[in-house]
Amino acid sequence: MGALLAERGKEVTVDRLIEYLWDDDPPRTARSVIQVQISHLRRSFPDVIKTTAGGYMAAVEADKVDLHRFRGLVARAKAAEDHAEEAVLWDEALACWRGQPFSGTGSEHLWNAVARPLLEERWSAWTSWAQCAFTLHRYTEIVTRLTPLVREDPMRERLQYFLIAALYRSGQRATALAVFQECREYLAEELGVDPSPEVMELHGRILRDTESNVGRIIGAVAPAEPEPSTQQSGQEQRPRDFVARNDLPRDIPDFTGRENDLKRLLDLGMRDEGRAEIGVITGLGGAGKTTLAVHGAHRLADRFPDGLLFTDLYGYTIEHEPVAPASALGSLLRAIGVQPDAVPESVEERAALWRASLTGRRVLIVLDNVANFAQISPLLAAAPGSFTIVTSRQDLPGLSGAQYISLGMLGEESSLQLFATVLGQERVDQEDGTAREVVRMCGGLPLALRIVAGRMLSRPRWTFEHVKQRLSEHHRMFRELRIEGHSVEAVFELSYQSLNEEQRRAFLILGIMIGGTVDLHGAAALLDCDPPEADDLLQELVSVCLFEEPSVDLYRFHDLLGSYAREKAATDLAEGEAEEARRRLADHYLDMANRAADMMGPRGHHYKVDRRSSSRYETTLADHAQATAWFERHQDNLAAAVDFYAGVGLDEQAWQLADSLWRHYANHGQTELMMSTQEKALAASRANGNVRGSAATLIGLGIAHCLAGRFSHSLELLNEARELLETIDDERGQARVYSSLSLVYDRTGRFHDALSCVWKVFEYAIAAGDRSLEGMQRANLGAMYQVLGDYDKALEFCEAALKIKSEDGQYETSAQVLRVLGEINAQQGHMEQAFSYLVEALKLAQLIGSQRDEIYIRNGMAAALRRSGDLEAAIESHKAALQVGEEVGQHSADAEILSDLGAAYAEYGDAAEAQRTQERALELSRSRGERHVEGRALMRLGMLPSEAVPHDERVTYLASAARIFADLGVPEAQQAEAELETLV
Repeated sequence: MGALLAERGKEVTVDRLIEYLWDDDPPRTARSVIQVQISHLRRSFPDVIKTTAGGYMAAVEADKVDLHRFRGLVARAKAAEDHAEEAVLWDEALACWRGQPFSGTGSEHLWNAVARPLLEERWSAWTSWAQCAFTLHRYTEIVTRLTPLVREDPMRERLQYFLIAALYRSGQRATALAVFQECREYLAEELGVDPSPEVMELHGRILRDTESNVGRIIGAVAPAEPEPSTQQSGQEQRPRDFVARNDLPRDIPDFTGRENDLKRLLDLGMRDEGRAEIGVITGLGGAGKTTLAVHGAHRLADRFPDGLLFTDLYGYTIEHEPVAPASALGSLLRAIGVQPDAVPESVEERAALWRASLTGRRVLIVLDNVANFAQISPLLAAAPGSFTIVTSRQDLPGLSGAQYISLGMLGEESSLQLFATVLGQERVDQEDGTAREVVRMCGGLPLALRIVAGRMLSRPRWTFEHVKQRLSEHHRMFRELRIEGHSVEAVFELSYQSLNEEQRRAFLILGIMIGGTVDLHGAAALLDCDPPEADDLLQELVSVCLFEEPSVDLYRFHDLLGSYAREKAATDLAEGEAEEARRRLADHYLDMANRAADMMGPRGHHYKVDRRSSSRYETTLADHAQATAWFERHQDNLAAAVDFYAGVGLDEQAWQLADSLWRHYANHGQTELMMSTQEKALAASRANGNVRGSAATLIGLGIAHCLAGRFSHSLELLNEARELLETIDDERGQARVYSSLSLVYDRTGRFHDALSCVWKVFEYAIAAGDRSLEGMQRANLGAMYQVLGDYDKALEFCEAALKIKSEDGQYETSAQVLRVLGEINAQQGHMEQAFSYLVEALKLAQLIGSQRDEIYIRNGMAAALRRSGDLEAAIESHKAALQVGEEVGQHSADAEILSDLGAAYAEYGDAAEAQRTQERALELSRSRGERHVEGRALMRLGMLPSEAVPHDERVTYLASAARIFADLGVPEAQQAEAELETLV
């Protein structure tokens, strides 16, 4: 029966059935046996088996046979245009498989002719699933599902490749290398060969890669299917609504002493009671709260395939303010794939989006170092199937439904077990009594115990008696922590005294770092040495548990050790040495931020940084993407560097650093950091009478308030900046102010005011002979005149801008100009010329990878198609514009596109859909204060037929639109008035 179903709809001859059952040695009664079995099968499965000329055939629908259902799903998965849809189809296809085909039956001929080819189809499907899952960043799921498969058949090198790559991308570098080694040893033993060149190249990449280029590994995995962020220009990016990722820090291999607490945590994570679970781990600093949380999260990883997230909220970190709920939510939303521009402004909206994004998903979140209930209340997941682990030094009253795990100090036996695990049981047994005394002197604090064990591991000649004597020499109380009369400082002092002079100096200077983390090049600047030397010192401190490396090339202190290092530095460093080191690090950040900002877009103020003390520590930044990654990694430290400059009165450096940061903070939704850095730099500049610095930071603050929708305050700040710049005759600075003012006016629909500002910048560019700025402003003038309906002027300025930009090679502005030219020609009825411009604009935008331009070009193309009468194509083009915006998180044009799409539906005759779409555009434009789009949506609602919108409502819509257009002074006012007259 299985053989017939495998060949559904095709004849299977009796001779083939005989070969399947008996190979080359069938009995004389073989045909009779088959006829009898066919008769039995027909009674059990009526109307399924048909007799053919030479044998039999299964006549059954394909979807009733798991094999053919599998093949149909495979075909659909291969044809899918969306990775998310493709992944679902691969999952459904693989779910059709249960065990081995024809297991325990048949002959060698059946195995070779039927079963083995079927299994090859299954392996091929698994490979395709892995490639698709990799594109969607489902690394944890890949590891979970592929691990048993490669054990089943270690010669599947393509699956080995995906498993190793997924382990590496999920932060399990050591395990990835171990899997590679197992693969290589197996192939060498079984076949006497090395793994494929592809796997060998991946192994080499893992050994060479650093954090700065880890993202490139996908290119090696699927060169024909790059990630959306690395697709070639011209390809449409595929949506990534939710990114499954593993942010957990490294799990410690010798976890001991918390078995009961771990069991409670695991039991809580294994619950399936249809609700969001919360586990709260409380205890003193250094009690091992984070260690338990991370270890438990790693053990529960298989239960939460949609993501393992970790965030430090700095609730009890000296010289580091607790992370605000809004900032934490912003980081979490970006971690699961929400584009920066799509992150809402308010805490309430971010919390709502966070909860909605987790609906229907199994995600584990670790919220580490929480200060109080208010800090985490908006961060708590509500979706059934989610599990939140919270660590805090407080009990956090108010967390209803949470399960609490309170960590005290480790008992004596557990502490000895920790020593035995690290140092070996024999070494502990030799000095059992003295080892117990050392445990008591450490106070049972896990962090202290691990420091002692780490020092003894690196000093094989040290005995517990020697350690006890060294600990007994230091009885000063550690101000930050006192446990049952035992001083943690004594343990830290022991580790510190065991360092050589160079290591001690590095420890102290790292203790006074700016911010909470430092990378290799920042540490080199701080320590005033070359990066290789700094790397050696950092790794030495990490190896003795005096420094942490939470991710590759990023370092930090545990909060207690950091406090100890700062206190020690205050007494042991030479006078002025700490301030000089902090200045070197701040100057390094200033230099790097200035160079990174140059790659992010045009700068309003240009200044040169003295790089004599920082150039040797620089990180190479090759492009916009690397600059963004660098800013993202150091954004908190950079804000702290602004604080440092402002605090020591270096106002010039403070405003320059703040000015380099604003664009990154703006692009990534870090409005709070943007405002705080600008405000602190502004205070420093004002205190020292620095007019240019005050003006530059006022501009930055103005932009921040504009992005937050506080347009009136934004205008006040920008005008104050303009007045200051006038007093020092800074014409370029004034031009920057007018450019920013035009943005605010354009956002609020004050097009004539925006036009006036652009003219001022244009006149400055002409006077200064700045051809690049001139071309940009000609393009802006063309766009403004287009909105105001003066097409002759718009064409004149756009054509001149196109000539300048083509000469200067500024392709992005050329794409904008070509779009405006295309739209104007379409509005004038010159359709052939319009499409020529728009097609060229789209190609150019895709060539340079400018998705923002592509959004507007596709919308302009849709408007031209609508005018030409191709309404179906117009609707699809409008939708494509919205889709590109969704994929890249650019939603500033959504209201405009929705209103235009509604107009296309209306012309197509779908009044109901037109009404729904216009109402969405109206709601969105009003929420954003976009008055021009609001007027267009109102007018188009008023123009819908009476069967869709009642007469009185149409009159109200048109009257409102006419008033808005009249206030704005735009040509649509006449059209709205004319439409209104037809109704009244």
